[in-house]
Amino acid sequence: MNRLSTPSNSVLCCRNVVRQFTEAGSMLEVLSGVDLDVPAAERLAIVGTSGSGKTTLLQIMGGLDDPTAGEVIVGGHTLANTSEAQKSELRNRYIGFVYQFHHLLPEFSAQENVAMPLLIRREPRRMAMQKAADLLARVGLGQRLTHKPGELSGGERQRAAVARALITRPSLVLADEPTGNLDSGNGEHVLQLMLELNRELETSLVIVTHDESIAQRMDRVLVLENGRLRSAS
Repeated sequence: MNRLSTPSNSVLCCRNVVRQFTEAGSMLEVLSGVDLDVPAAERLAIVGTSGSGKTTLLQIMGGLDDPTAGEVIVGGHTLANTSEAQKSELRNRYIGFVYQFHHLLPEFSAQENVAMPLLIRREPRRMAMQKAADLLARVGLGQRLTHKPGELSGGERQRAAVARALITRPSLVLADEPTGNLDSGNGEHVLQLMLELNRELETSLVIVTHDESIAQRMDRVLVLENGRLRSAS
């Protein structure tokens, strides 16, 4: 994997990122040259209208989709011209993901789900499971370790998903409408949890949201409009 020079405190950089799709025989450009630097420990909200490309941008930032043009640099490593195995390694090392839907594996317990990123990097099972238990206790699920996702409430599943995203102590967490599927009480609980862990672990947090009240609690708010990012202020 190529290591590049980036701003000293940036955990992620986007350089002139373009994403085009072909739809019904015509070309649709969703991202039109996005530039972005995410400093260490920053809380950043990306807002925009439905269909503006927020989720597409987040997927490209996380190496889950490739830009048509431009470059994404994570932890000093470019994602361009890297294999899927190398992208998976970079994601495991540097990035945690939280989605609107929890995406927990239904056949595994909460503890096993949270430990999974550590097991994937071949950390000893006993150590991985202990770290998962400790973090689940931290998010209020210490008594639910052996419960499978189907035995947890919606708020509990999302808290487990947050724990899974943070178990590797990543440099960056990418969150796509993380409270969008929860009622206001559970949504506030999950958001508070993410903000607390952001402070404690000094993990950068990028949240895609349409909720203005969430955006206002971030350090910086950017609007995705006409394929480009601009400051909300």
